[in-house]
Amino acid sequence: MKTKVKVQSKNPNGFKNYSKSIEKELKRNLRIAGMMVRNTAVQSILSGGKSGKVYEKYNPRRTHRASGEGQAPASDTGFLASNIVLSKINDQDMSIEVESRAEYSEFLEYGTQNMKARPFMFPALEENKPKIRRMFKQTRGKAK
Repeated sequence: MKTKVKVQSKNPNGFKNYSKSIEKELKRNLRIAGMMVRNTAVQSILSGGKSGKVYEKYNPRRTHRASGEGQAPASDTGFLASNIVLSKINDQDMSIEVESRAEYSEFLEYGTQNMKARPFMFPALEENKPKIRRMFKQTRGKAK
């Protein structure tokens, strides 16, 4: 089960209303915005002190500190962080998706009956929204 977040420009006509030079810049902005969200999600997994329980894992033997409720997941093998990727830009709705392809990412993002959520994708999107909005406002200002 994958987890996705979508960065989308609010324009129902896609790229049709823009000149080729502005369209190119908007697509560039979408890629940058997607990378910002991806990098923030990865960073939240790989860094920061976690406050969950500490336990022993085997194969290989190691001590692991889990994340606490509401914190981004704690990295153990790096698999989750390495499986957060960008999809292609969608020309119809001017969007790009950032997706976690780890099979267990949905359980972490939303939680389960037995575990509270350890969100990492939506907080990354929320953290970057102001920067992304400013970036698109500047580009749209050039289009007028």
